[in-house]
Amino acid sequence: MRCHIVIAAVFWSVCVDSRKIRGISLSYKRFYRERKTFLCIDGSKMIPFEQVNDDYCDCEDGSDEPGTAACPGGRFYCTNLGFRPHYIQSSRVNDGICDCCDASDEYNSHTRCQNSCRNLGQRERADVEGQMRTLDEGLRLKQQLIEEGVLLWREKQAQLRDLQQVAEDLQVKLEEHRRRKHEADRLKEQTLKAREAGDSGHRRQNSTVTSIFQILDSNKDGSITVDEVQAKVAFVQDEERALSDDEAVIKGTHGAADSLADEDPNIKAAEMAAEREAADLKKVEEAYETANMEISDLRNKLTIDYGTDWEFLFLNSQCYQLKVYEYTYTLCPFNQVTQKSAAGTEVSLGKWGTWAGTPENQYSQMRYESGEPCWQGPTRNTMVTLTCGTETALRSVREPSKCQYIMDFQTPVACQPVLKQQGVHSEL
Repeated sequence: MRCHIVIAAVFWSVCVDSRKIRGISLSYKRFYRERKTFLCIDGSKMIPFEQVNDDYCDCEDGSDEPGTAACPGGRFYCTNLGFRPHYIQSSRVNDGICDCCDASDEYNSHTRCQNSCRNLGQRERADVEGQMRTLDEGLRLKQQLIEEGVLLWREKQAQLRDLQQVAEDLQVKLEEHRRRKHEADRLKEQTLKAREAGDSGHRRQNSTVTSIFQILDSNKDGSITVDEVQAKVAFVQDEERALSDDEAVIKGTHGAADSLADEDPNIKAAEMAAEREAADLKKVEEAYETANMEISDLRNKLTIDYGTDWEFLFLNSQCYQLKVYEYTYTLCPFNQVTQKSAAGTEVSLGKWGTWAGTPENQYSQMRYESGEPCWQGPTRNTMVTLTCGTETALRSVREPSKCQYIMDFQTPVACQPVLKQQGVHSEL
């Protein structure tokens, strides 16, 4: 008889102990030690200990029913040996669905669940190992890109200095060509004035010849014969030769006028010199303007924050595309984001704004702002989230709200060193 009593006591103790610790993590086990009373964890109420896990909610925080579904706000702890332990809502205990991979949440239901924690743990460890390999490779590639970024930064600084020197030299040339053009224009003007003065004398002489011609041309037929000359003036016999009939016939006054109007070679030379100087000046002006534009563009690029070690500098002047259904999205880091339809219509989804990551990692997100406005909607904006990977590529595009886009951009320079911790989980 005594033996039966001892066996019953041991069995009851095991049952009570099992009832006590069900749904409790090791760190909370101290609150559920066997005693006459139980204090709700929030300190709001004291109840008899036998009311713990009796399927009736006595504590407002649900702490007296960790292993049942009695309390609306209660939590059940899945031990999940071999996998990650976690909490579930107590309302999911014994509901016919296995939420814990060790099936501990369905201890009093007709559902029979396989313990899948070991397989899940192996799969997760394989995934973690793959992620760590990706991280290690990404960090190695990131270091290479940092080294390239430093060199590229130095090259751009040297390029800026060279351009500034070129601009200074062109400015000196520009002043010299302006002076030479001014001299050529002045010489041309003086030559023209001299020509105008000579033309004035020729015009007076031409006027005299025209008057004499009109007097001699009696019949007004535009020519003068020997008879007409003899009728007006006395014939004078030259001592060396006589005036022939052909020599006496003068056809109009145009021949004399044209000979007086022949172009002055000095004027032609002055005009050609002025044209050459103007052309040379234009070339120097264009070169000077181009150099200043390149300097301005390079300065703007060098003012951008490319990371603490210039690791993001290699993304400048690069573009990455991804096709999603009928649209092709293009991300040009530090420049703009666009969307192109199958019909060929291109829309701006935002221009480079700023880094928008967390204080711990400000380089984890890029904000592109002030894109084209939506029809009866806001201006298009894009947030680009950078994730670690061994390749640089645009991975996904979403539009969670109207004209507000989210992109996933993978690149080695987004990889961050992490502390490898095992067996750490939240108890909440």
